[in-house]
Order: sequence, then structure tokens, then C-alpha cells
Amino acid sequence: VQLVESGGGLVQPGGSLRLSCAASGFTFSRSWMYWVRQAPGKGLEWVSSIYTGGVITNYADSVKGRFTISTDNAKNTLYLQMNSLKPEDTALYYCALDSAGSKRGQGTQVTVSS
Repeated sequence: VQLVESGGGLVQPGGSLRLSCAASGFTFSRSWMYWVRQAPGKGLEWVSSIYTGGVITNYADSVKGRFTISTDNAKNTLYLQMNSLKPEDTALYYCALDSAGSKRGQGTQVTVSS
């Protein structure tokens, strides 16, 4: 199993970013996939989840209405569109195979700052 995140960066408050996660080594099209994040000095926090075999998505209250999770099953890729970013969204973002993030990629850094 391999999960490779990309798309992070430095963005001003109110800005947008789209994270990507290239997945391989398992049946992506019939899996639950997750985004989790870890802010500086804090533990892992579940952000969003999606069932790649159907239209089932879930979001943490802190990101609901601002973030959108999606997949491209033909490319085995998971996405997280992040809009209206806030400084408190600053974190290392991981895609994962479980909500606790125990099976995750190397992460991509998102920094929201003016």
C-alpha cells in the first residue's frame, strides 16, 4: 500500500488549496478513504472521509461547508478541496486508510498565514 500526498503550501486566510493523494496497492474503487491532519503540538484529527464506491462523504464540524472530499477512481486519486482557509487549518495533512490515521502517507504541509 502506498499513499502519496501533494498540493500543500502557504496560503493567505480566505484562500484555497486542493490536496491530492495518489493511492496504490489496494482496491481503491471499493474503499473508505480519509483525510486527517496534525496541527503543531497537537494529535491527529480526522477531517473528512469518503466511500469511493458510492456518494458517501463525512466532514468534521470544523471544516463542514468549506472543504470538499472527492475521488477520481480512474486515477486512484483522492482529493481535498479546501476553501475559505483559516489560520487554524494550518497542519500537516495526511490521506489515510482509517480515521485514526494509523495507515497514512507522508503528509503535505498546509500553512494559512498572512
